[in-house]
Amino acid sequence: MNGETTIAQGLHATSDSAGYDAACKRVLSEKAILARIMKSCLEEYKDCDVDDIAEKYIEGQPQVSAVPVLPDEGGTVIRGMDTADKSVHEGTVTYDIRFCAFVPGSEEQIALIINVEAQNDFYPGYPLIKRGIYYGCRMISSQHGREFTGSHYEKIKKVYSIWICMNPPKVRENTITRYRMLAEHLVGEALEPVRNYDLLSIIMLCLGGPDGENYDGILRMLDVLLGSETSEAEKRKILQDDYDIQMTQTMEREVSVMCNLSKGVEEKGVAKGILSSLKNLMETMGLTIEQAMAALKIPESERQKYMDLLERP
Repeated sequence: MNGETTIAQGLHATSDSAGYDAACKRVLSEKAILARIMKSCLEEYKDCDVDDIAEKYIEGQPQVSAVPVLPDEGGTVIRGMDTADKSVHEGTVTYDIRFCAFVPGSEEQIALIINVEAQNDFYPGYPLIKRGIYYGCRMISSQHGREFTGSHYEKIKKVYSIWICMNPPKVRENTITRYRMLAEHLVGEALEPVRNYDLLSIIMLCLGGPDGENYDGILRMLDVLLGSETSEAEKRKILQDDYDIQMTQTMEREVSVMCNLSKGVEEKGVAKGILSSLKNLMETMGLTIEQAMAALKIPESERQKYMDLLERP
């Protein structure tokens, strides 16, 4: 048996933020992780066993970002569907993770196109939900010439864009929200099969912590997996015992690397990240510096430091 699972490999990373981001995408692209996200958030899989989702319904092996973080070593990381979505007029979108999955019980082998994004900054200067909608629309429009040709719009596949937000505002911590197309009868009731218009869903998974409500299930699992607050021993125990995610003995070293890396990134980049978020809130939403710091939950004892940094040329 190989000494490391691909989850373990994904926890290897360099000591910079780019390496940490790449490691997060690598770990999230594991079928064992994706299957649990799908079961918890996608109605098509809510009654399925996670092992069946991973083994039977996730199709192919899509890449992670434009280039795989590690070479293919025969693991279960998904790598087949191209993550680059190119348009002459709209430019290129590179998804964190994108793959196809079959719908359980569908006689025609109906497939979904699913995109998963890991987002650390909840205030990048625009509403994240709008970016999610744009990604979803691009995944639909890019099917022309790939999934169907001419006017065969009946072949359009439903798309999901799932956003894992690691640092959401307090009011959104430990929440899962779905945004999708629904029929609204303004006059009378003109019936249309749901499958003909339910083609785009955006899922916002906002992580929090054990002190908040709803800290359970997939929210707890992802917080343990991606967070820096849980020790390596606790991560290993929770993922194995509570979620049946199997890791080899070498995972002890890999989890240690991930924990140390996340702390290093946090310590080095926290001031820069907070300053960027403050500026974005002040410029795009017209908040005062005091209001922006309150929105970001900056402790009173640290606010003067950021006020001084913002005043520097």
